[in-house]
Amino acid sequence: MSLRIVPAAPRHRAGWGRLYAGYAAFYGVVQTEAMRETVWGWILDPAQEVKALVAEAPDGAPVGLAHHRLFARPLSASRGLFLDDLFVDQAWRGRGVADALLAALAELARAEGCDVVRWITAEDNVRARALYDRVARATRWVTYDMPPGR
Repeated sequence: MSLRIVPAAPRHRAGWGRLYAGYAAFYGVVQTEAMRETVWGWILDPAQEVKALVAEAPDGAPVGLAHHRLFARPLSASRGLFLDDLFVDQAWRGRGVADALLAALAELARAEGCDVVRWITAEDNVRARALYDRVARATRWVTYDMPPGR
């Protein structure tokens, strides 16, 4: 398999949109085309923190995505790379696409001087967690969400 992992570029918009809609559907999140357009704008804007890697099939079609951003780690006076979203086209699952995206993120983190690549996933995301348990260490931290203006 000739898979390439590359930064998202304008040529990826349609395929990325299809993948991101699939990601939202997987998690049961209502997402509109306008929302995807906002995120795509962030990805292509160098002033924004959100970036994306795309896994390209041999024909150049996007078959996987990884949204990521740098973050400060004040307690350790270091920086990390946060993986926000990872998704692989159903037809391409089990073919190493997610592994390749995670490896590319690890290399990017090293190049950026980060000391960790971090992400969260749903507790019941069994298939992805099998991969995550193979390449990373689950932490003891519990995640909370608080609405603004509480």
